[in-house]
Amino acid sequence: MLDQMRRREFIAFLGSMAAAWPLTTHAQQPAMPVVGFLNGASSHQFGHLVSAFRTGLSEAGFVEGHNVLIEYRWADGDYNRLPALAAELVNRPVTALAATGGSALAAKAASSTIPIVFITTDPVRSGLVTSLSRPEGNLTGMAFLTATMEPKRLEILEELAPAATRFAALLNPDSHLAASQTKDLLEAGRQIGRTVEILNAKSASELEAAFATLGQTRSSALLVTADPFFHSRREQIVMLAARYAIPAIYEWREIVEAGGLMSYGPSITDVYHQAGVYMGRILKGAKTTDLPILQPTKFDFVINMTTARALNLSVPSLLLARADDVIE
Repeated sequence: MLDQMRRREFIAFLGSMAAAWPLTTHAQQPAMPVVGFLNGASSHQFGHLVSAFRTGLSEAGFVEGHNVLIEYRWADGDYNRLPALAAELVNRPVTALAATGGSALAAKAASSTIPIVFITTDPVRSGLVTSLSRPEGNLTGMAFLTATMEPKRLEILEELAPAATRFAALLNPDSHLAASQTKDLLEAGRQIGRTVEILNAKSASELEAAFATLGQTRSSALLVTADPFFHSRREQIVMLAARYAIPAIYEWREIVEAGGLMSYGPSITDVYHQAGVYMGRILKGAKTTDLPILQPTKFDFVINMTTARALNLSVPSLLLARADDVIE
C-alpha cells in the first residue's frame, strides 16, 4: 500500500514537471523589441511614410508583428501633447524611439538612455544636438537645414513672378523652429529685394483664416514651410491655394502630386526609409554614436503643369528646363 502511494506521488510529480517545462521554455524566449514611433501630425496622412519606415526596418531584418512591435503615438497637430506622448512611450518601455519634427525634442526630454532616431529640421539650431558632425548621447538621425532651403524656394518664386514685390510665407507658430524660420525668410526676402509677409496657422480653421488674409497682404505667391502638420493637411492647403488662385511652393513633392504647383526639397520618403534602416541597425546592437547624422544630398524640383494652367500661369522656360520632374 505504501509503495502504491509513493508511485502515485512520483507520477504526479513527473506530471507537474512536464507541465512546467513548456512554461519555462516560453519564459526563456527573448522578448520582442518594441519601437516607439512619435509624430506631431495625424496617422491617416502619414501612411506612406510609415510604410517607408517599415521597409527600411525590414531591410535590416525586422518585420512588424513578426520580430518587432511598433507603438505609434500621434499628436494630431497639437504639439503641446508631445511631451506626454513621449513619456508614455518611455514608460511602456520601448527599446528605441523614432521621432519626427518637434517630437524629437520631446523624446530627448523624456529619456537620456533610450536610443532615438530623429527626422527633423535644423537639429543644432533647435538644441537637439550640438553638432551635425558627430552624434552624441542617445541621439542620431536625419537632418534638414531650412537656412539653405527656404531662400532657394524664395528664389524660385522670384523667377516665377519676377515683377512681384511681395511674397507670403506660411508657418506653424507652434513649431520649435518658428522663430528661426521667420528670421531666415525675412532675411532671404531682403537679399532678393522682396517683402515677405508671415502667415501663421496651427489648425485647420487657422489655415482657412491665413489664406483669407492673402488678399490683404497683396502677396503674389506663397511659400509653405516644412512642417509635419502642414504635410498632414496638404490636401486642404492645395485646395485653399486653388480657391484663392495663389501660386505656392512647398518642400515635399507629395504635395505637388496632390495638386500643389511646385516643390523643392529632398525625398521625404527616402528619409523615412533611411530612418527605418538606422532603427534596424540599432535593434541589432549598433550604438547611436556610431551612426552619423545624415543630411540629404539630392534635392528635387517638381512642377505641376496642370495646376499652372489652372492658375493661368506661364512658367518660364528656364524654370521648366531645371525641373527634375514635370507633372502634366
